[in-house]
Order: sequence, then structure tokens, then C-alpha cells
Amino acid sequence: MTNDAPYLLDVTRLVWRRWKGRYPTGIDRVCLAYLRHFGSRAQAVVQHRHFRRILDREASRELFELLDGTPARFRRKLPLAIMRHLGGLNAQGQGRIYLNIGHTGLDSPGFRDWVARTDVKPVYLVHDLIPITHPEFCRPGESSRHRARMRTVLATATGVIANSQATQDELGAFAAAERQPCPAALTAWLGLDPLPVPQHPRMPEHPTFVVLSTIEARKNHLMLLEIWSRLVDRLGDSAPRLLIIGQRGWEADPVFDLLDQVGRLDGYVIELNHCSDKELAQHLAAARALLFPSLAEGYGLPLIEALALGVPAITSDLPVFREIGDDIPDYLSATDSSAWEASILDYARPGSVAREAQLGRLSGFRSPDWQGHFDAVEKWLDSLG
Repeated sequence: MTNDAPYLLDVTRLVWRRWKGRYPTGIDRVCLAYLRHFGSRAQAVVQHRHFRRILDREASRELFELLDGTPARFRRKLPLAIMRHLGGLNAQGQGRIYLNIGHTGLDSPGFRDWVARTDVKPVYLVHDLIPITHPEFCRPGESSRHRARMRTVLATATGVIANSQATQDELGAFAAAERQPCPAALTAWLGLDPLPVPQHPRMPEHPTFVVLSTIEARKNHLMLLEIWSRLVDRLGDSAPRLLIIGQRGWEADPVFDLLDQVGRLDGYVIELNHCSDKELAQHLAAARALLFPSLAEGYGLPLIEALALGVPAITSDLPVFREIGDDIPDYLSATDSSAWEASILDYARPGSVAREAQLGRLSGFRSPDWQGHFDAVEKWLDSLG
């Protein structure tokens, strides 16, 4: 049972997401990118309620392969793999870097004691502080849980990777409010898994806009549906179409009610809970613009995906969007429904001046990639000693 990998990688989030058969979210994709990059040089860490274990290298290799395979194979093979490797559990950290990429277990009882007892150097990737800064958009109790997570980060971290400068600034503000020092930190934009570029995108009969995200309160779908209700009432069949791509989430019952009403927006608003990367690229390439009216974000992967495909974007005026989009998107207040409606109608017209201007700016966009992300991360990890 070998225990000599240079890194320890927590894969708990990937395990339970795969076991439940959930489609990967943005955080899941980041966890998977870290698995693929560090897996050959890492041992797995798994958590379950009140215990944590470091697996030996052979058990880790098998688990990593299962996590990077199909969900069906994972569910079929995991129980047998667990039984075969029970004797290879609970190695010691030996002062090695422990990478926790998904906020996993940071609010669990005993986590801090495990860190100290096992002798690991935790490095956490912080995705956002939205449950703290905007608790009204989150599930009940999530604000207190996230405060506990971030307090664990401040108390135990050897270092923190922030997905954006905006997130790092929020963590710094939280640390100041807690009267705690902020750990050594690196801002490293997340890479993009490029979507396949459609060779001949099928253009829809009507001007179509895409919104790409989990359906939850802070994503502001409700404002868009209210706009589309007005457009349908006023324009009838000439109204543009809205394609909503994303799984249903939480704290968005008014949105679900509108989507489920029979006849109200049928044919004008289409909900697509999941699609392949190829289908997603087709939908984006055929869109007049990506709509991204979020009220709070830690990053903005859909924005990068759209700009990388050469698709214009209309977004809310958030610091993180300006950080990653620079002067390319058109920025609007997330609460100015009239401005969004006017911009949507403008972009829907053939020869829209605003849309053509953004298409011109798009030539200067360079999307962040995983190679650049990991080059910066590895150099910084070396500096932590």
C-alpha cells in the first residue's frame, strides 16, 4: 500500500454527484479538471459524514478512473472497488498539499481536527461567497453553512485559489469582518473546455436568445420571463424566442410556475434541462445573444463559452463580468427591466448597430484555458513550500 504521491486530492463531491447521476455543474467540471491534471500524482481523499480517509495510490488510481468514466460504469464498479481496497484506507498526510476544490466538508464536525491530526497542508479553491453576501438567493440555512466553510478556510488554509479577483476581494472582506488574516491567495481564472465549433449552425425561424444556467433565484430568470410575457402580448408571433438551458434548482418557484403554465409562453419560451456540448454549441451559435442577467456571481463560465464561440452577450453589470469580459459585452443593471427589454428588441432586429458593434469587439477576446490556469497554480503551489 503506497503512500507517496506528492498531492492529496479530495474527490468526495465527484463521488456523490456521480452516484446520484447528476449532470455536472460548473463546480463539478472544475473538480474534474483538477482530477485529470493532478490525478497521476495524487492520492484520493474521501469524506462521509464524520470521517475522512486518504486512499493508497492503487485505490486512488482505480477511483480516479471510475470518476472519469461513464456514470453507469461508476455505479456498477464502485461497490466492488470499495470492498477490494478497504485495507488501503486512512494513510497519513505527511505534510503534503491537500487540494479541496469543491468546498467539500468544510462545515463538517471534525474537519479541522482531521486537518491537524493528519498533517496536511490544505489549499482550497473558493468559488464564491454568495450565500454570505446574498443569502436571500440561497436555500434556508445555506448562509450559516457557508460562513462555517469560509471560517474553516481562514483558520486552516495554507493557501487559497480564487476563481476571480472579485471572489478574492469578497473573501478579503469576509476575513476583515471576521477580524482574521486572509491566507496566501492566488487569483486564477478557470479554464474553458472549448465547445465544438458548429460548421453549419441551423438558424432558427425567429430571432432567438439563450440563457444558460441552473434555474435559481439569483440567475434572474423571472425578469426575463416577465419581459417575454410583455413581448408576446405586444408582438404575438413576431416576438423573439427565449431558450432556457439548465436544470431546475432552488428558490425559484415563481419561475417554475410561469414555465409550467399551459399556453402562456408555449412556443416562445423553451426550457431545455440538459443538452450535449455539441447541441449547446449549436444553440449558442444560432442565438442573437447570450442573456446573463444574474444578480450575483463568483465567475461566469457561460459568458466565456459564448464569447469564445463569437456570440454576443448582454449581461448584468457585475464586477466579475467586467473582469472577464472587459469591454466586449453590453452591460445593464440587473434590475432595469426596461433596459433589458429595449436591448433584446434591438439585438433581435437584422443589422442591429449594437450587436454589430459587439461582434467587432469580439475579435479581441481570448478565452482563459486550463493550461494557463494550472501553470499559474503549480508555480504558486511550489512557492508555498
